[in-house]
Amino acid sequence: MSVFDKLTPEERRVIVGKGTEAPFSGEYNDHYEHGVYQCRACSTDLYTSVAKFKSGCGWPSFDDEISGALVRHTDMSGGMTRIEICCANCDGHLGHVFEGEALTEKSVRHCVNSVSLRFVESKST
Repeated sequence: MSVFDKLTPEERRVIVGKGTEAPFSGEYNDHYEHGVYQCRACSTDLYTSVAKFKSGCGWPSFDDEISGALVRHTDMSGGMTRIEICCANCDGHLGHVFEGEALTEKSVRHCVNSVSLRFVESKST
C-alpha cells in the first residue's frame, strides 16, 4: 500500500498530480497556531509554525523548512521556470519556493498548498 492510496481525489490531484489549490481557499492560509506542519501523505514534519508568515499570496507561506525535510526540483511547466518543493520522504508535491521578494529577513517564501499539509498542534513550537 502506498502513502498516496489514502488521499482524497483533491489531495491526489495536488500532491501526486502536482496541481494547485485555488488561492485563499486552503484551511492553513490564515492559520497561525503553534505546532508543526506535516506532509499530508506520509506525516513527515516539514515546517514549524515559527517559520510561517502572512504573505498575502493566498497560500500558506513559510520562510524556512525543517532541515532535510524537502527536496527541490526544477519546474518548467506553465511557460516559466520555478523551483518546485516536495516532501523529501515521499516526493509529494507541496508547492514552490521563491527567493528575493524581501517579505521576511530571509527573503524566501515557500508557497505551499494547504491540501499538502497536516497541522499538529504543540505548545512549544
